[in-house]
Amino acid sequence: MTIYSTVDYPDFIRQQYVFAAHIRNPESNPCPEAVEERRMKIYCELFYNNVESFIANSFPILRQIIPDKQWHAMIRDYFANHLSHTPLFPEMPREFLKYLEHERAMQPDDPPFILELAHYEWVELALSILDEQIEEETIISESDFLDAIPMISPLAWPLNYRFPVHKISSNFQPCVPGAMPTHLIVYRDADFGVHFMEINSVTARLLQLISINDHKSARILLQQIAVELDHAQPDIVIRGGMEVLEDLRKRHVVLDAYS
Repeated sequence: MTIYSTVDYPDFIRQQYVFAAHIRNPESNPCPEAVEERRMKIYCELFYNNVESFIANSFPILRQIIPDKQWHAMIRDYFANHLSHTPLFPEMPREFLKYLEHERAMQPDDPPFILELAHYEWVELALSILDEQIEEETIISESDFLDAIPMISPLAWPLNYRFPVHKISSNFQPCVPGAMPTHLIVYRDADFGVHFMEINSVTARLLQLISINDHKSARILLQQIAVELDHAQPDIVIRGGMEVLEDLRKRHVVLDAYS
């Protein structure tokens, strides 16, 4: 971590910088002269254990599969070097994800899916605390949803991964990406429960079309999918798509863009 010059600061602020620097990285930064080393050690342990425990609880699968020595080395590096931009505890998992994505170099003993698994685990917390609500009038009725202009709910996030992250555990840790991408939808229900749903590539393409659409009805988008697939019997594709959309409508994953 870069220690900024504190020469022009009052003495008590310089002391705070020294205090914080030692807590973040006691091996590289000296103990403040005015504080007993034994007491500083207690502070260091309390701060680190608090952060480590919070991150471990936020990324339980990641913690489970990474050996202790490797895990603590990673958390120590994050604690010492990452400059967070928020004091809010619920945002700490996002800060840790930023650290993994942009600051930490991949290590030889890292699982190849570490970034995707971390993102997958972060998503559940992020959606659970997202400050969004679904307006009742945007929910499409069963009778006209095929002719409505669909939109994806702000409480539903389509996700695409190279690895089957939803299956990773201590007993399943793939070394190479899956033969096909993994497509998921994570969505929040009215009771703030967060659910994950695996979808196929056709449904993923349909959701992609919905996300960039502002004037075509669901029926027209399904017809476009049938054309893209060049299916011998397009009606089968459209009927299957209708069933999928009906399921997504019931889950409030798909809403009406213009009620």
